[in-house]
Amino acid sequence: MYAYIDGKLTFKNPAFVVIEAGGIGYHINISLNTYSALGDAERCKLYTWLHVKEDAHTLYGFADEGERRLFLHLISVSGIGPNTGRMILSSITPVEIQTAIIKADLPLIQRIKGLGAKTAQRLVLELQDKLKKEGADSLISVPQHNTVKDEALSALVMLGFAKQTAEKTIDQILKVTEGTLSVEQLIKQALKTL
Repeated sequence: MYAYIDGKLTFKNPAFVVIEAGGIGYHINISLNTYSALGDAERCKLYTWLHVKEDAHTLYGFADEGERRLFLHLISVSGIGPNTGRMILSSITPVEIQTAIIKADLPLIQRIKGLGAKTAQRLVLELQDKLKKEGADSLISVPQHNTVKDEALSALVMLGFAKQTAEKTIDQILKVTEGTLSVEQLIKQALKTL
């Protein structure tokens, strides 16, 4: 529902922040990773995810889009809820988590508080292929000024195509067309080829 909240940071502690935007103070739960990234900024922008339960609506905030994407992957695994996802992101960095899952580093994953052997195995089993497909740089923040190629590649990855395969296809199409296609045209051409 909320993509991000940008405003004045009125309160900050390692568990949550309050951001005032448009005269409203938003209570947003954060990970230690996000807490470190905020530093001493007076103004901040957090990428958010809203968890709706019967008795509560809870906002979770992330320093960048990549951390939010990883959080959503983590909570998609059976037995891992938003609080456990936040605990995972607070224990080690998002890049370390992604690498541990891709390399099936079960001892590292099990060192995270609250994760036992079965949950660690389930994490690897359910997320290893997804994270491999997205590529190692998927946690890098999305650039503000995307090129046609970047936007088309992002769309194809979101549709479920492997990043490397999609990138090769896009490069081949751009070589032939000399870069004269719009994002939509490039995606349509790539879908015909893939």
